[in-house]
Amino acid sequence: MPQLTVVVPAYNESAVLRSFHERLRKVLDGLPLACDVLYVDDGSHDDTWSIIESLVAADPRTGALKLSRNFGKEAALTAGLDAVLADAAVVIDADLQDPPELIPALVEQWQAGYDVVYATRSAREGESGFKRLTAAAFYRSMERLSDTMIPRDTGDFRLLSRRALDALRQLRERQRFMKGLFSWIGYRQTAVHYQREPRQAGTTKWNYWRLGQLAIEGITSFSTAPLRLATWVGLAAAGVSFAYGAFVLVKALLYGDPVRGYPTLILVVLFLGGVQLLALGVIGEYLGRNYAESKQRPLYFIEERRTPRAPR
Repeated sequence: MPQLTVVVPAYNESAVLRSFHERLRKVLDGLPLACDVLYVDDGSHDDTWSIIESLVAADPRTGALKLSRNFGKEAALTAGLDAVLADAAVVIDADLQDPPELIPALVEQWQAGYDVVYATRSAREGESGFKRLTAAAFYRSMERLSDTMIPRDTGDFRLLSRRALDALRQLRERQRFMKGLFSWIGYRQTAVHYQREPRQAGTTKWNYWRLGQLAIEGITSFSTAPLRLATWVGLAAAGVSFAYGAFVLVKALLYGDPVRGYPTLILVVLFLGGVQLLALGVIGEYLGRNYAESKQRPLYFIEERRTPRAPR
């Protein structure tokens, strides 16, 4: 019988974990597969780990990993997927915005021959208009900037086949943007559409600052367009500066050089200084990522491990 592992990263999700597991358990009971669940506690500060331990004790199909600290969701996902031994894995968040009841539809497409089946949001309930607008702008910007096609309005909720999991294990870069990595490996991919629900309990860990950082991570990981943009902006600024310098020279030769133009001089200096700092900032982002990669630190450390008691 084919085997399926559901990987659930969790960070301070004590308010919703029991409800999530109950809904997930009912879904897995109805699947004609050998199923287990793997929770990954990403260094939570509440009682998330104790709740996970109680779920492991009550359900023999449940296992868990506890990371030594908060490494971030991308690292927690990687830890969970690295531990999967099954024929396929489903990645889903514990906040119940992504419904576990959609898993059978993902499995159906996997059994039809697809290696990556991603869940695309047709609606985003419980989110502000500004967040929906910025999310749409990000995905559409990535379409234009990146050579890797990243599906619109698609999070981490998806199913990965065994060979897709094996391919991901070969990608050990430290600056990880999992949505891009899922697409970069290729293979046969398809979408299943659903309506995203509001968070059932607790609070989101993704404020606008962290979302902005994630957007920068995605753009710099899968596109060199900001570097090219800095080059073209620098060339344009240099062209304007040379043209203006030639104008000032000709004007001084023909009409003399009265002491005027102080505001213009300040504006030009500030403009060129701003362009230079912008270019240096873009270069610094890429240089910082190269520095992080060169250290070759492990992606995560596991403090505790609980394995399912039921045979896989």
